[in-house]
Amino acid sequence: MIRLKFPNVEGITSKELALLLLDSGKPRPLVLDARSQTEYAVSHIETATQIDPLTPHLAVLSTVPKDNPIVVYCAVGYRSAKLAQQLNEAGMKCIYNLSGGIFQWANEGRLMFRDEHPTQLVHPYNAIWGKLLKSSYTKSL
Repeated sequence: MIRLKFPNVEGITSKELALLLLDSGKPRPLVLDARSQTEYAVSHIETATQIDPLTPHLAVLSTVPKDNPIVVYCAVGYRSAKLAQQLNEAGMKCIYNLSGGIFQWANEGRLMFRDEHPTQLVHPYNAIWGKLLKSSYTKSL
């Protein structure tokens, strides 16, 4: 559904992002978390910067070179695809939407952080979408 709604947004898998974050020979991507501050506070990808998905302030990207890779993610990929489309329309290049969002990242056992400390919890967004997460990632929320 996301690819049909946002056909011009290029996807990146969690495996590809993980490799890109480790590759010191390539420009480090700017990683944007397009979830709410509440979701971000529970956990996020280590280098991610939270950006408001409803009213994103794209001016914060003015210092980022237009050809620097930018990876946007949310819970499952819809909000981030919408933001990625806005970034494309603003003239940014190399914009990627993390396929499956942080849910996929977590379900693959990849490292997430809360206040600079590793965590295994993910905000489930809501009871329905939370069913896409392995149960071990939503305990105690």
